[in-house]
Amino acid sequence: MENLLFSLNATLPIFFLMLLGAFFRKARIMEGSFIDKVNQFVFKVALPVMLFEELAKSDFQSVWDPRFVMFCFVVTLCSIGLVTLISLRIGDKSQRGEFIQAAYRSSASLLGIAFIKNMYGTASIGPLMIIGSVPLYNVLAVVVLSLTSPDRQGKGLNRNVVFGALKGIVTNPIILGIVAGVLWSLTGVQQPAIMDKTLSSLEAVATPMGLMAMGASFDWKRASHGLKTAIGASIIKLVVLCVIFLPVAALLGFRHEQMVAILVMLGSATTVSCFVMARNMGHEGVLTSSVVAITTFGSAFTLTFWLYLLRSLGLV
Repeated sequence: MENLLFSLNATLPIFFLMLLGAFFRKARIMEGSFIDKVNQFVFKVALPVMLFEELAKSDFQSVWDPRFVMFCFVVTLCSIGLVTLISLRIGDKSQRGEFIQAAYRSSASLLGIAFIKNMYGTASIGPLMIIGSVPLYNVLAVVVLSLTSPDRQGKGLNRNVVFGALKGIVTNPIILGIVAGVLWSLTGVQQPAIMDKTLSSLEAVATPMGLMAMGASFDWKRASHGLKTAIGASIIKLVVLCVIFLPVAALLGFRHEQMVAILVMLGSATTVSCFVMARNMGHEGVLTSSVVAITTFGSAFTLTFWLYLLRSLGLV
């Protein structure tokens, strides 16, 4: 019972905030352009500030773990390769790109940081998971969606699209926040009180605003479209990747915050930005939005189960 309560206390507050966002949308408190602006604020300001604060206030040299970062990178690469092989069974080639991206790409930044902070009070290991996985998420999403785009199949990669993706990674606010936090930590300089209080206030709103905006962004009715393929991608996202790679992480000795970060990287909901990227690269986006909706709802149960299992085994 203690392990179950631990798991519920870690997961339910996060998903209640998302449900609250969905309720606010239904009540017309959060809708339309306001949701878009909140998402932009969280992505461009609040979340980068949170990551900066987590790293700037820690001893980065003691936190840095190249073995953990490399594990996240390799597992992400293997996950994408596995999902790509599975996608070959889909008869409709126009859906393969959306299937691949939606089945491997987690909401690592927002949900990852939220989970780790909720459980341990700090998220200093979260940025290392982001460094190992998120740039690879973005680069390979561009490659996959470009190669499988209905109007570009068989034409190869568009150089401008690839360069645009690389530029997007270099200028990504989350990556910039991590880099700035690392550099500040390495200087050993303590933040002035005014700066510390201002950034701490911004940091405090990142998680609740981001989760509510995430919940308000979904069109749950889309989950009924292409249900069979969407459910298949969702099972891979929430269950299959965890079954394959969590035991590997345990055998390699990863524990506590590291294991939670790996769990979120593998088994959290598909990020909303998948839909935006799919639409911008010539795909219909219906399959992606269905997977986002299904995994967001389903991860409330699957993440609780995985945390309960890991807690029972003494891994977190």
